[in-house]
Amino acid sequence: MNEARRLGLWTEGRNALPAGPWNAITDVPGVSVGHRTISGAGLATGVTAVLPQAGDLFRSKPRAAVEVINGFGKSAGLMQVAELGTLETPILLTNTFGVAACCEALIRRAIAENPEIGRATSTVNPLVLECNDGSINDIQRLAVREADALAAIADAQGGAFEQGAVGAGTGMTAFGFKAGIGSASRRMQIGAQAFMLGALVLANFGRAGDLVLPDGRRPDPRGPRPGEKGSVIVVLGTDLPLDGRQLQRIARRAGAGLARLGAFWGNGSGDVALAFTTADPLPHQGTDPFRTLRRLDDGLIDLPFRAAAETVQEAVLNALCAAPATRGRDGRHFPALADWAGAGAAQ
Repeated sequence: MNEARRLGLWTEGRNALPAGPWNAITDVPGVSVGHRTISGAGLATGVTAVLPQAGDLFRSKPRAAVEVINGFGKSAGLMQVAELGTLETPILLTNTFGVAACCEALIRRAIAENPEIGRATSTVNPLVLECNDGSINDIQRLAVREADALAAIADAQGGAFEQGAVGAGTGMTAFGFKAGIGSASRRMQIGAQAFMLGALVLANFGRAGDLVLPDGRRPDPRGPRPGEKGSVIVVLGTDLPLDGRQLQRIARRAGAGLARLGAFWGNGSGDVALAFTTADPLPHQGTDPFRTLRRLDDGLIDLPFRAAAETVQEAVLNALCAAPATRGRDGRHFPALADWAGAGAAQ
């Protein structure tokens, strides 16, 4: 949960915000995370599920926004989130060719909970985000099935959860190292109230040799340095009351955290940030023609901006530090950043 801190790659500086108890997106009350890992016989893939809240998401919709930093990607459901500003299903992360199976699983699950979907009421918007794990996983096998998506959702829990090469992160790499799923959180004191903001990342981006640690060191994976063709998915969750415009502005600050690590969002990189709040969910069918929502005063929004940048930066480092060294399908070795740190490779 705090691998980067354990290895001395992240220390809270003078101006850093305090982390939550788990230093994970699950520090946001009601948020849970689950995984389904698929490995063996050339396969290294899976599904990771983020549930913003308990209960029926179609009936009580968390408010959300999306920021497409670089759109080289095949995610599903982002267009409606951008237009309507709400979530209707759990958020699933998987590999590029697993999107269809995950969408079908989310649709069938929603219909089971609400049989009127697509008949007496609107259709449902399945939200699935992806990165290409083909450097390690045999992606042409289309190994992700509906059952895997449902298993990841069933596995979701609050508190601590596994990070690194697990779930959707099983076959992912970043900056020439093995990577995957990572998370971090920050506590924000605003007036008399405390709020949480957490990030979960699917890290599969960054050119080998470009990684910059918080202390300025540049780990060298000592391997090939192909162009930037990876991707990163960032999910930001908070219990802070925010409107749609503010959520998108906070999602945009995920790019600051990625840039601190040395990313430049190359032509072939799919970099997407999704932000949601658990405050003031919207009913599927409201009875009042007008609705009043609380939202943060814009004069105080620098605090969640900072929290977004910090959590994304640390979450990627946790993904890198929690993942073991792995050999790719073409024989390329992807070392573990934890091994580099343990060997004192700053020399």
